[in-house]
Amino acid sequence: MKPLVAPPGWPREVRPPDAPDWEASAAAWLLDLCPADYRTYAGLRRHVVVLARFAVLHVEANEAACRRGLSEARASFREVASDEVIEAALQTLQLEQARLMGIRRAVGLVEDAVRGRRYVARL
Repeated sequence: MKPLVAPPGWPREVRPPDAPDWEASAAAWLLDLCPADYRTYAGLRRHVVVLARFAVLHVEANEAACRRGLSEARASFREVASDEVIEAALQTLQLEQARLMGIRRAVGLVEDAVRGRRYVARL
């Protein structure tokens, strides 16, 4: 039997590809990343590959929102917040951007796996 391999960046919450119930664990994790309303769409719950693509798009949209927030924060808060509040907002956006980068990698790996890609252990 081939060993089950998950690459670096694979989400802890998702079992490795080909493990028992791995797609169910992937679907649960992907739904947790997406807006709650996604749970009401039967097509997303039944087709993990479609759900994975929706999750990628959702995470990418959040990354774009962070980039926009970073570029506009100083100007949009200048008249309503102190420099300290603006710096805190920028720091929060930077932390969120870093978190989303990790999630984007993980979602991409899961999407590749539900599309059939498998990983091999490297020494």
